[in-house]
Amino acid sequence: MRLAFMGTPDFAVTALDALVAAGHEVAAVYTQPPRPANRGRLTASPVQLRAEALGLAVRSPVNFKAAEDQEAFAALQLDLAVVAAYGLILPQAVLDAPTFGCLNIHASLLPRWRGAAPVQRAILAGDAETGVTIMRMERGLDTGAMIRSEKVAIGRQTAGELTAELSVLGGQLMQQVLANFGAHQEVPQPGEGVTYAHKIDKAEARIDWGLDAARLERLVRAMQPSPGAWFDAGGVRVKLIAAEACSGVGEPGTALEPGLIACSGSALRLLTVQAEGKARMPADAWWRGCGLRAGDRLP
Repeated sequence: MRLAFMGTPDFAVTALDALVAAGHEVAAVYTQPPRPANRGRLTASPVQLRAEALGLAVRSPVNFKAAEDQEAFAALQLDLAVVAAYGLILPQAVLDAPTFGCLNIHASLLPRWRGAAPVQRAILAGDAETGVTIMRMERGLDTGAMIRSEKVAIGRQTAGELTAELSVLGGQLMQQVLANFGAHQEVPQPGEGVTYAHKIDKAEARIDWGLDAARLERLVRAMQPSPGAWFDAGGVRVKLIAAEACSGVGEPGTALEPGLIACSGSALRLLTVQAEGKARMPADAWWRGCGLRAGDRLP
């Protein structure tokens, strides 16, 4: 099939590779424009870097509101567009331009966790499973008919680890759908069970010791690798890279013993941390040099 691929982060790279490996003609790759990163330097998206390495044409409109961008897309005369975490709302003219429309690789079991941050929200909520859904795109936010889906168990993966697993699955499912295009029944999403995965706010990453340890352990995993869960220790911001829920009794935020902090009705054991301006390290090594003692209380 003659395709356009539309995606931006690492999650989408695997799908692009899968389409190329399957022999589809990728007429153009659409991705977000380079953004400031690495101390302000403009940095191309992972999808742009991969597309350029594959020798594919890359386009990066700021949005698709401009008539010339919509006309350039229609001029590609596509059979289909494949979208994976592109990050832009597609206007109806773009959705309608390919002969067979636009399909999306979404990292959840729709209709649960429509929206921007489905992996993080599934972990935060304590869901036992998530997955990937291949869906037809329409004007609503992740509301289109479902074509294929497959489940993945959620254990102790971080958001980064789970996203990588889902990206591989997403590429495989899209390969299967395109290999037998038109043979899969498109099923409307049910009206029940709809939840929205709102974008992660950096303020959510601060650890509130008044929460129970199981919830905090999920927070640590959901915020890894970015933006990173953190707490304040003596005026120093410390990222918590890994932790585990434990039993313990004390006022929330109180250090019970080296690396063990009381929470609501339980305790959180710090495993790996990264103090501001420092490299990540085992929590026990950080503890020996941070000046905290049993009985001290973190804000």
